Amino acid sequence: MANNNLTNKQPIPTLTAADFQPVDINQRESEAIKRESLSAWRDTWERLRSNKVAMGALIALFVIVLASLIGPVISHWVHGYNYKSNDLLATNQKPSGTHWFGTDDLGRDMFVRTWMGARISLTIGLAAALIDLLIGVIYGGIMGYFGGRVDTVMNKFSEILYAIPYLLVTILLLVVFKPSLGTIILALTITGWINMSWIVRGEILKLKSREYVLASRSMGAGTGRLLFRHLLPNASGPIIVTLTLSVPSAIFAESFLSFLGLGVQAPISSLGSMVENALTGWMYYPWRMLFPAVLISLIMLAFTLLGDGLRDALDPSLKNK
Repeated sequence: MANNNLTNKQPIPTLTAADFQPVDINQRESEAIKRESLSAWRDTWERLRSNKVAMGALIALFVIVLASLIGPVISHWVHGYNYKSNDLLATNQKPSGTHWFGTDDLGRDMFVRTWMGARISLTIGLAAALIDLLIGVIYGGIMGYFGGRVDTVMNKFSEILYAIPYLLVTILLLVVFKPSLGTIILALTITGWINMSWIVRGEILKLKSREYVLASRSMGAGTGRLLFRHLLPNASGPIIVTLTLSVPSAIFAESFLSFLGLGVQAPISSLGSMVENALTGWMYYPWRMLFPAVLISLIMLAFTLLGDGLRDALDPSLKNK
């Protein structure tokens, strides 16, 4: 067998001087940058755009926001309905060409009220998330930058505030003050900023010992410049992801409060209050609960998937994967 293997091998080719000629290389072309230089945000957008799930969630959110803005206008233009008008002769009608989402127990058009409710819920969620962002970034930035006793005292205060039952504080606030759009946003943000502040604090503690921060400090940069020009921009990834995930949490909390009867009051409606109103007759009139419940689920799912996509796009450890 060994002899057969040796005889079956191909002969080694003979090398000549022509095989050792140097390759003609243009020095300028070899040093030219072949790939377009991208900024950090452009690179993040390219990575996010390659994530089909996150882009699908972003498109879905855009469609929902657009529909909440123009949906009631279209219905009013086509049929003359608005979210306050009712018709007691057309109560609890099924979805049809006249009432696209059916009507409720007062004969109000569910299409208009569903998109108006989505507008209210999105407003509450976005406003609460932005307030959490503002308070959390400032509070967490101060804790992380100064450290020491300042960090200890401020962190203990946030821990004590976080230990108070969130639902109890919210319900007491809404009982003391008249439930309204502003009161609900205040109730949602009174302790909602704490998670944001802890995330910012952790990022600042990690970044403030980096070389570029020490170099900037040695060149005379003050506290404001170090915090707002160097530390917070480099911590923007976790901040943006937390902001994105705060919106569905606020929308769910508002829906839960509305379900308990502590949300926005009639004639204004949110998706949560519409579900609460439809609860009594959902077995006989399921469309009254179906459309607002599905829309709440879609909004929360879209924000969650978008937050996951942003986390992957902003994570430096995934750059080469």
